[in-house]
Amino acid sequence: MVVSYSIPLATSAVVVWLLVAMTPNPSSSTPEISAVAPRSITALAEDIARQVARIAELPEVQAAFNSFLAHEADLMARQVEIVTIPAPPFHESNRASWLKTHFSELGLREVHQDGSGNVLGIFPGGDNRYHSRRKKKGGQKYVAISAHLDTVFPPDTRIEIRREGKKLYGPGISDNGAGLAALLALAQALRESRIRTPAPILFIGNVGEEGEGNLRGMRHIFADKQNGKDPWWRDSIAYLLVLDGAGTDTIVCQALGSRRFEVTVRGPGGHSWSDFGVPNPVVVLASAIEKFSQTPVPANPKTTFNVGTVRGGTSVNSIPEIASMHVDIRSASSIEIDRVEQALRRAVQDAVTGANSSPAKRARGNASSTADLTQEIRLIGDRPAAELPPSSRMLQVIRAVDMHLGNRAHIQRASTDANIPLAMGREALAIGGGGTGAGAHTLHEWYDPSGRELGLKRILLTVLMLAESAR
Repeated sequence: MVVSYSIPLATSAVVVWLLVAMTPNPSSSTPEISAVAPRSITALAEDIARQVARIAELPEVQAAFNSFLAHEADLMARQVEIVTIPAPPFHESNRASWLKTHFSELGLREVHQDGSGNVLGIFPGGDNRYHSRRKKKGGQKYVAISAHLDTVFPPDTRIEIRREGKKLYGPGISDNGAGLAALLALAQALRESRIRTPAPILFIGNVGEEGEGNLRGMRHIFADKQNGKDPWWRDSIAYLLVLDGAGTDTIVCQALGSRRFEVTVRGPGGHSWSDFGVPNPVVVLASAIEKFSQTPVPANPKTTFNVGTVRGGTSVNSIPEIASMHVDIRSASSIEIDRVEQALRRAVQDAVTGANSSPAKRARGNASSTADLTQEIRLIGDRPAAELPPSSRMLQVIRAVDMHLGNRAHIQRASTDANIPLAMGREALAIGGGGTGAGAHTLHEWYDPSGRELGLKRILLTVLMLAESAR
């Protein structure tokens, strides 16, 4: 079926804007577009701009836009309700059960939890008049849209959401209350507007994004093998759109790599008076930190490290038997992460070796408390670095959608659930759920829903455009 439509006057501006957005920055580490002539890029930009404009003006899509505004109060109530359910990494089950119920109520099909604890539901695809009717060879492809369930806060964190004007204050209200609310808003809008997409939409409320969760939920989705109860999603997902936090001003298509370690030093311990001279694990860690902190790092690619926690000891007059610290290393380059990791290992080893051969320890002779210190460095998190090529369909689509909506957004590098598929060479990116927020990972986090509908329109148009490509 041939569909006719008119091109808005703004299309030429969209094309120019897309051409600029798709042109690599010579100073950037992002891979350049290869073997693509300017004329072909222009034609592609024009085609994408026309598709976005056409779809955005259809009655069904306009009905979905109206749904976002009509249900804002209900959406805010859902956001508050889910945020008050504690969900630290590895303890997301109660929040997952809540989401599973709401997925079912909103009409998603095959709603279930997989072996990792992720909640999944499917909005089935079907032809509609705003898509051409072409058949796709091979297996069914899905557009996946996800929002992580977990938070950084421990289970005993007191969660009370308070309102001041339009703003809501409380831990997790934006990260990822805003993302989860947007996920539900999209499901409701698709159902009420009777939009049918050519490819099905896979809704995911995933576990394990924060901290030591180490992206375990998304790793499970894209795993090589699944257990007998779980579908094999790895090769069925054509695109993954991650909803993380608030805002409409970023496109996270550059995955920030990170590696996290727990460093533990053990010794015999003893009394601070009678066993003076016995190597002290806390002092050794301090020595290692001092040396490690002098490790040089480049500004480009940006590379950072941090000692986030230090623990050890039982009392002021006891030499500790054990001390530990958590170390976070981040970079846009896996090579730099490897280099800084080796610097950490050398610093710890040198500190332990120095303590074991110290004059004070040797002076104690063969006393039972002169046993050597030992050290262990355990990997507790490893997130790959990767980038979405500028020529990717997904990046072109989100750019065109932003231009159509008059939204200004910039490319950002961050660590999100998109890291996993990006590292596999798949198309994925992360955006906010609309509105504004700040104070993420603190007890003073806040969210303002003003303008949320812009973010929801952005999500809907992006998903509809990707569903056309995924068939």
